[in-house]
Amino acid sequence: MKLTRILPMVFGVAVLVAAVAAGVVFFHDITPPLVSVRLDAPAVSRDREIVVDLADEGSGLKSVRIVAVQEQSRAILTEKSLDGARKAEVVAKIGDAPFRDGPIVLEITAHDASMSILGSGGKRVVEQQLTLDTKKPVINLESQFHNVIRGGSGLAVYTVDEDLSRSGMQVGEQFFPGYRLPDGRWACLFAFPWSMQVSDFRPVLLAVDKAGNTRERPIPFHPIDKQFRHDNINLSDGFLNDKMQQFDQDFPGLSSKLEVFLKVNNEMRRANLARMRELGLASAPQILWKETFLRTEGKPMAGFADHRSYIYNGQKVDEQTHTGVDIANLAASPVPAANPGRVVLAEFFGIYGNTVVIDHGIGLMTLYSHLSQISVQAGDSVTRGQVIGNTGATGMAGGDHLHYEVFVSGQSVSPFEWWDPSWIRNNFTGKLAGQ
Repeated sequence: MKLTRILPMVFGVAVLVAAVAAGVVFFHDITPPLVSVRLDAPAVSRDREIVVDLADEGSGLKSVRIVAVQEQSRAILTEKSLDGARKAEVVAKIGDAPFRDGPIVLEITAHDASMSILGSGGKRVVEQQLTLDTKKPVINLESQFHNVIRGGSGLAVYTVDEDLSRSGMQVGEQFFPGYRLPDGRWACLFAFPWSMQVSDFRPVLLAVDKAGNTRERPIPFHPIDKQFRHDNINLSDGFLNDKMQQFDQDFPGLSSKLEVFLKVNNEMRRANLARMRELGLASAPQILWKETFLRTEGKPMAGFADHRSYIYNGQKVDEQTHTGVDIANLAASPVPAANPGRVVLAEFFGIYGNTVVIDHGIGLMTLYSHLSQISVQAGDSVTRGQVIGNTGATGMAGGDHLHYEVFVSGQSVSPFEWWDPSWIRNNFTGKLAGQ
């Protein structure tokens, strides 16, 4: 037989074998798709997303249909072609389907791409029991007066009429979580950010129930404006050469210490503040302190929310805001914990250098930085006045001092209020006592 006749035959046989092999998979995929429903709670609101995960590693997914059923009423929530995908995530909502509050059955029908004749392997039907709940939680605000200074803190105390999945204060783009107290009430520490103008400060209390229904309630408040200082900070080559060596490994390949400084003062600063936000949102759900916050002895050097322009060779090269308060005493002075709490950070922490962060509960934290020595470790419980380290000049410090900062759910706030027993009585303990 001539080679010219053999080659087409060989090719034809190869194609036939491949087709048969594909057909075996295609026709003999008798494993139905996998279907699972992601829900935090069995109750859903009309707008709550119901996420359905689908998978089929055989012939792939063909389609999915999600139907809601209540007695004699049926409504198709979504119907979607999946084009042979191995995995898919489909989202559905009850929306404006004609159902009343109460039990609902979710019927999920998923088909794979097989054409099996050996049974129902290409199809799976899953039923999920749900409860439709359209009632929004009711907020009863117990704290009536909220005088909040720009850069300062406030406390809202309130009750709700049902269990919640989330609650707190929305201030602009920032959310300050509320915490449930042992007596069933809720308490939310929130801030008037120093960077926000009075005209933009509009705190709104939120309560989200287990079904996802959200109630918004503006609170009565009186904002008090405050202006902050502006300082010029001259950068010397001596400072840059001395301090930036701590950060060379974080920003390799830069040609000058000034470039390293700009990276540290911007990118590293943002990363440090993002970490404080993460820590703040993981605060203990109970109040861990009782007394006024202890103030470290020494002379205040830089104030809270001072705006700084950085000058190098007569030119402004950067600007930032100094949050917290700098306090100078004798070199390597002992640093006491301001109040009881749990240490959540004890390490070299970017611009702050050697740093300790103490969680005092319900979002309130204190930070102690530029330390020459750290005497505690993360996870330790500390008491008021316990020595947690010694002052120093690590990080971006130009000399030995303590940088002390207070955070509310990751937002830096003025420490002066927390040093004032009258302010704490009027704005914190008094509200908790219902005064």
